[in-house]
Amino acid sequence: MTQRLLVLLGTKKGAFILESDPARKDFALRGPFCQTWPVNHVIGDPQTGMIYAGGGDAWFGPAVWKSTDGGENWSHSSAGLAYPEGQEPIKSVWSLARAADGSLYAGVEPAGLFRSSDGGESWVPVAGLNAHPTRGQWMPGGGGLILHSLVPHPTDPKKLWAGISTAGVFYTEDGGESWEPRNQGTRCDYNPEDQRYPEVGQCVHSIVMAPGMPDRLYQQNHCGMYRSDDGGRQWHSIEAGLPSSFGFPAAAHPHDPDTLFLVPLNGDIAGRYMPGAKAAVWRTSDRGASWQDKRNGLPQEHAFFGVLRQAMATDRLEKAGVYFGTSGGALYASNDEGENWTCLAQHLPTIFSVETLLRAA
Repeated sequence: MTQRLLVLLGTKKGAFILESDPARKDFALRGPFCQTWPVNHVIGDPQTGMIYAGGGDAWFGPAVWKSTDGGENWSHSSAGLAYPEGQEPIKSVWSLARAADGSLYAGVEPAGLFRSSDGGESWVPVAGLNAHPTRGQWMPGGGGLILHSLVPHPTDPKKLWAGISTAGVFYTEDGGESWEPRNQGTRCDYNPEDQRYPEVGQCVHSIVMAPGMPDRLYQQNHCGMYRSDDGGRQWHSIEAGLPSSFGFPAAAHPHDPDTLFLVPLNGDIAGRYMPGAKAAVWRTSDRGASWQDKRNGLPQEHAFFGVLRQAMATDRLEKAGVYFGTSGGALYASNDEGENWTCLAQHLPTIFSVETLLRAA
């Protein structure tokens, strides 16, 4: 079967798609789609080939867009994406994920979770999280109070991890009826010293799952880089050897659970750009015990750009491709697991998210 590789971009002015064959030598750019609405996250369903895009803002409201034909045509729905009357209205959809049973989840701002069982046509609130007993302790981070990370279990549709800024990681194993905070071991450096490890209140930036090991999670936090080997019950710092404890995106290798890609930034109040203004992707091949910086082909001067929390991904080809998008609208790619890099696109709007999809031609 002939396959096409799609790199899916969510940007400040719509969704874009870059397309290539599996050789990854030449990419064609299409877009913008979704009527140039702000699009925070675009995902593809490898089972059906469907593409979903979540976005909106305080002006347009929240919506999830859908394409059944590889991005040529799009429709959208916001049916059910609302809190009860009297609560703050939803501004936008921030994250999307497909569960093992085919249902869709959408994380929104202000932080909350919704589920769709009809391919995004309509949505129902996940009350167990939206009305969690700790909700009164959730505070907005620099980007607002957002549910930005969704990590479904690959085979059990009842298990799901969610990351909220600024609240932390939450986990359900009963399909969303109940949720447990899982933040033990992650720091809050901005709290008083005797309150550095609260049950909730951590500013998680991203969560990714190791392939083939659902209980191994990696987390980039506002205050450090972490790994958990027990589904988030306990987190262990793996930031030693990195140029900064601060950053946003992480991307798991598609086949090797010990390998992870990371883009550290220079600090939360130091500009939030590449350390030393020299671009690098950092890679570990030993679960975070050591790190190597990969720079070949990336700008090594005047790299004053950032990479946002969902703007990095890998593909599922045998030799993994790695992709990241910048706040300045450039997309960089490596087809050899980070050893060498090339710029696939420039002058796009701010890139909010990067995902990939292998789709039958």
